[in-house]
Amino acid sequence: MSLFGDGLEKAVQKAFTRPAPKNAGPQMRYLVKQLGGTKAVAQMLRISQRTVERYVKDQIKKPRPNLAARLEREVKARWQPQIRAKARQKAATTDGIVLDVHARLGYAGAPAHTSDEARIRHLTVALPPQYAARLFDAQQQGADDDRLRELTADALKEVYFQDGGRRAGSLQEVEINDVINLEFDL
Repeated sequence: MSLFGDGLEKAVQKAFTRPAPKNAGPQMRYLVKQLGGTKAVAQMLRISQRTVERYVKDQIKKPRPNLAARLEREVKARWQPQIRAKARQKAATTDGIVLDVHARLGYAGAPAHTSDEARIRHLTVALPPQYAARLFDAQQQGADDDRLRELTADALKEVYFQDGGRRAGSLQEVEINDVINLEFDL
């Protein structure tokens, strides 16, 4: 599970103008239309082509839990691509992104007489558009969760800890560990 990647996806999904299909039949029909056939859907979901056809014809209505989860994930990943692109573009150019994180945050290179010991903090920080752009670009290029965590930590360092260069000038690195809760919002 990709905590940071999934968090970015959920933020973008909040921009949807219509809800994605909820039942197996409509979900399967949507995927068949998107991928151009039942064979491609069967390969993607790791089920037989005949099973896909049965879902399309509503002969089967209730999928197994693991298939239901894969089906929902694949539909949401393809749902309203233009709305998704517009939301990312808007966040990356004008609006930015809001980060709500409850985790153990630590830093290195702090000035003397301060505690650089990692401790649990709950922060809600509005990140400017350039940080949203970095996160979405990395996600689009297939960055793993560690890279997204690193980019988020850098954004927190510059925006929250250093306050845009007004304090903590010697701060070198911020680490995000033991994430309790993480949410992004556009």
